Amino acid sequence: QVQLVESGGGLVQPGGSLRLSCAASGIRFSRYRMSWARRVPGKERELVAVIFSDGTTTYSHSVEGRFTISREDAKNTVYLQMNSVERDDTAVYYCNAVLKSYDYWGQGTQVTVSS
Repeated sequence: QVQLVESGGGLVQPGGSLRLSCAASGIRFSRYRMSWARRVPGKERELVAVIFSDGTTTYSHSVEGRFTISREDAKNTVYLQMNSVERDDTAVYYCNAVLKSYDYWGQGTQVTVSS
């Protein structure tokens, strides 16, 4: 069955860097729009970055210029490179895969930015 597994989260200091990974299985990965979203308790989920099957990317205003989303179709994996992280980046980060009516989510990985 379909499975999305995030990894790479953890504690990082303000200004530091972190790379998240999401390994997908059970889907024709190269056909899917892949994205990262994040959730802070008490707030709605925020779409952070999107990468389409043709490699086109979009970012939320809050992360553009600091984060980079990429994909490696041969490994069925999407990445989120997080640079110059800020305390407001603290959240649970989720991987998402969308194609037509299909919409899959991972379980999330915690990112905590603190000194």
